[in-house]
Amino acid sequence: MKTITVGELRQNPTAMLADVEAGETYRITRHNHEVGRIVPPQPGVALVPSKHRGAIRLPKLPAGYTAPTGAALDELLDDMRGER
Repeated sequence: MKTITVGELRQNPTAMLADVEAGETYRITRHNHEVGRIVPPQPGVALVPSKHRGAIRLPKLPAGYTAPTGAALDELLDDMRGER
């Protein structure tokens, strides 16, 4: 495992990333304390893109539905806790 400071990483990230791409692991330090590690990806691990694009569609509520008020929610919670 190689060690690189935050300043060195900031000045030349390309060389370090080439090493990581080749399988090397880097320990990143700031003031001689480890603050992170950069490791190559594990074999077979793939990032999966989101299935949905655009706005999220919520189910339609029945006509005349009104959301409970804060007081109604407090009563419900009290009932669930057995405080009534």
